[in-house]
Amino acid sequence: MKSKMKIRFLSSIAYGFMGMALLAGAQAPPHFVGTITALSGNTLTVKTDVDGSHQVSVPATAVLKRITPGQRDLSAAETIPFSNLEAGDRVRVKLNPDAPAGTEEALQIIAIKQSDLALKQQKDSEDWQLRGVGGLVKNVDTAASIIVLTSGAGTTAKTITVHITKATMLKRYAPASVRFDAALPAPIDAIHIGDQLRARGAKNADGTEIAAEEVISGSFRNISGVITSLDTAGSALVVKELTTKKPITIHITSDAQMRRLPDFVAQMLAARLKSATGNGGKSTGQKVNGNHGEGGDPQQMLSRAPAIQLGDLKKGEAIMVVSTGGTAEVTAITLLAGVEPLLEAPAASNLLSNWSMGESSTEAAQ
Repeated sequence: MKSKMKIRFLSSIAYGFMGMALLAGAQAPPHFVGTITALSGNTLTVKTDVDGSHQVSVPATAVLKRITPGQRDLSAAETIPFSNLEAGDRVRVKLNPDAPAGTEEALQIIAIKQSDLALKQQKDSEDWQLRGVGGLVKNVDTAASIIVLTSGAGTTAKTITVHITKATMLKRYAPASVRFDAALPAPIDAIHIGDQLRARGAKNADGTEIAAEEVISGSFRNISGVITSLDTAGSALVVKELTTKKPITIHITSDAQMRRLPDFVAQMLAARLKSATGNGGKSTGQKVNGNHGEGGDPQQMLSRAPAIQLGDLKKGEAIMVVSTGGTAEVTAITLLAGVEPLLEAPAASNLLSNWSMGESSTEAAQ
């Protein structure tokens, strides 16, 4: 989980310079943010987070600055030569509006060094693991600035109270996006029951209360169904959803977390969930394939399941997916195969949703 945590949520700092007020403004020249993929002569190739690659010429008159992750004051930024830029660096490129038609020329480049970014991500990842909580929104009290979450499933389920203050940074995923850096500031009343939410801050001893410094939320969809077709070249599959009996196209991106549960693990989890929901939350202690149903953390079991690729899936097998919102087409956040035993467990969808928040949504911004 630590390795995954480096990839996504922590880019709140990695991309912190994106929201700098001193770089914004209604009359500002056009600009974009992305990652340098190539350098040639005085030209940069930058892959952006939203619209593909740009080739930008960098004249000697362009202003090049380097900042550290999270730095907001450009007066302390280091001026650097073009030769100091490297592939992998994150950059914000302000374009020259007077450049010849059909060309992109930089007026200013603000860069974050890849190695600095990686170090900050590691530290931020550790902090999210230590001081973070996640779950599904059960209640929102805007007057009291309190959000109640449910986290875990079966015997590990618990309720978490998230306290919001004026200093809490509240963000919400953009429509059809699972990237943290694309999330936008949003008030507490934008958070709804059933949303997925993750918060970071000071927790009490048992993790049931947190004074949130940072919160991100979003509305996502749980899908369970049987694969009816696969398009590995197009990175998509079609599933006949169990509840609606309708086909839904699921797009698979490089950000999607895809795993397959070993059969004995799926049976163990199913037994635990059925036991908890069918006996007032008390485990029966049933053994599955020689393992006690109550042993182990379900979230850890999911995280340890082998990773798979789209090509490993087969037509006719059942999957569970947490995806972006949508009806006929969605983008997968988390996909789990080998789930046939889980489909009869009422709490299974919450199990996957909560795992998605800890394992996937919090990583969404590389």
